[in-house]
Amino acid sequence: MYMLLLAVIYLAFISLGLPDSLLGAAWPVMHVDLGASVSYAGAVTIIISIGTVFSSLLSDRLTNRFGAGKVTFISVLLTAVALLGFSASDSFIEICLWAIPYGLGAGAVDAALNNYVALHYTSRHMSWLHCFWGVGAAIGPYIMGYCLTGGDWRGGYRIISCLQFGLSAIIMLSLPLWKKRSAETAAEEPEERALGLIDTLKLRGLPLVLVAFFAYCAVEQTSILWASSYLSQYRGISEDAAASFASLFFLGITAGRFLNGFIADKLGDKKMIRIGIIIMAVGAIAVGIPIGSNILTLIGLVVVGLGCAPVYPCIIHATPDNFGRENSQAAIGVEMASAYIGTTVTPPLFGLIAEHISIGLYPLYIFLFAAAALALTEISSVVVNKCRN
Repeated sequence: MYMLLLAVIYLAFISLGLPDSLLGAAWPVMHVDLGASVSYAGAVTIIISIGTVFSSLLSDRLTNRFGAGKVTFISVLLTAVALLGFSASDSFIEICLWAIPYGLGAGAVDAALNNYVALHYTSRHMSWLHCFWGVGAAIGPYIMGYCLTGGDWRGGYRIISCLQFGLSAIIMLSLPLWKKRSAETAAEEPEERALGLIDTLKLRGLPLVLVAFFAYCAVEQTSILWASSYLSQYRGISEDAAASFASLFFLGITAGRFLNGFIADKLGDKKMIRIGIIIMAVGAIAVGIPIGSNILTLIGLVVVGLGCAPVYPCIIHATPDNFGRENSQAAIGVEMASAYIGTTVTPPLFGLIAEHISIGLYPLYIFLFAAAALALTEISSVVVNKCRN
């Protein structure tokens, strides 16, 4: 039963990643078909982000009322319906309307699944599960790319929607396993309680973790979004080669999360977070070194990805230990909201810096946020330890 449910959760994490890169892959064709400006993609992502933040903050109450299994099932089903809606849309307004249920479903399932794994499985599984998210995020654009060879972006959304419908059916059939697993561990755990936002933010050390999570997401998303532009506009690499080299970050983060699974339980979440952030900072320095060829810059992108690999899953996995198992769903819901805000706000902020000052500040921007994340996680660790004593 343990392994069967774990297999379902692995599939669920792949499904989380599948739609994440679809809009970016399809938008060059979508915006023409929809008669929308190329810049309108930002409006869609903002709507999705608002939905994910809102549902993340509600995840505590939803999970306490319905259970992680049902919330996961309903959320995946909601994203499947939304993706099907995307495929049937004939206008930009329709895309925006379908972005609402997509964001709500994505945020709820992300928070519910992360908390369930943090409570019931070891740190190694958290790392490997987030590695499988990366697999899904990589597969999605390939499916869309295949459909775009015939100019059919709607077909890409339909295929991903069908996969999501299939997964929701699997999760529905697995609901008895979720209940059984929870019943087996219920005697070992204090009863979970639903906390309001204000009470959640009063948990000692949590606000520091939230800002650290925000800073981490600034590193991850800025690295992803602006790597290609930095390489081509500042380092003089051709645009097609820069687009390919930008994927080096994904290589680093995906391989890193796979490797982390073998050492996470031995080193523990705090050491993994510390080591990861330091590696991120070293990678940022390598990206920015102006001497010689661009080899060091490209290696630096891989190193930044390797450093990012353990931070997200280990922060989440450490939450029940840091703030109490009974408070973990509320804390993780707020952490997810902070992460989504970070991924939404900080890359456009760097876009303004690149436009008005210089895109050459890309590695410095990454380094400063990595340094902030390191300082905040270390301080929060001291605060949490004092509360325990």
